[in-house]
Amino acid sequence: MAGDAQATQRRLLEAAAQEFAARGIAGARVDRIAEVAQANKAQIYHYFGSKDQLFDAVFNNLVADTLREVPIDVTDLPEYAGRLFDGYEQHPQVPRLATWYRLERADTHAPLEAIVKSNRGKVDAIARAQQSGDLPSHFAAADLLALMLALAAMWTSITPEFTELIAGHTAADRRRVITDAVAAVLAR
Repeated sequence: MAGDAQATQRRLLEAAAQEFAARGIAGARVDRIAEVAQANKAQIYHYFGSKDQLFDAVFNNLVADTLREVPIDVTDLPEYAGRLFDGYEQHPQVPRLATWYRLERADTHAPLEAIVKSNRGKVDAIARAQQSGDLPSHFAAADLLALMLALAAMWTSITPEFTELIAGHTAADRRRVITDAVAAVLAR
């Protein structure tokens, strides 16, 4: 029975990730999530408490997966940004969920400790590399991290109208723009 409960929770989280990515928190419907997960609405409330708590669980999983799959490497920040881009390409719901989180949650909820801890660790690692001379220090460590994160996600935030201008770009081309841009930011 425990395996059934875990399988149901996993299906609910997967269905919820798709629903929240497509419609945000406010637009998501638990009946659609339950239907896709082949579960019932009561199970959502039993396992997660509420639609908001289900979103929190989805987003926490997203954060944990990203931290595990794409650890920072201060010795190769262009490639780190490239691996973040790869993750966005492989999982397009990730940047969408992050956008919904920023739009619907950032001002109303306490910061997620996992993100705070991860960002602090990355900034500290960058600062140490700057102090040892392994990275340039013309940007503060936090600013450098913000630049890398923004560059890694840049293709996810452009409008459909802009995509016409880059119609011939492959994923490899877009990745190269990101890694080259981060390398340019790091140039001494």
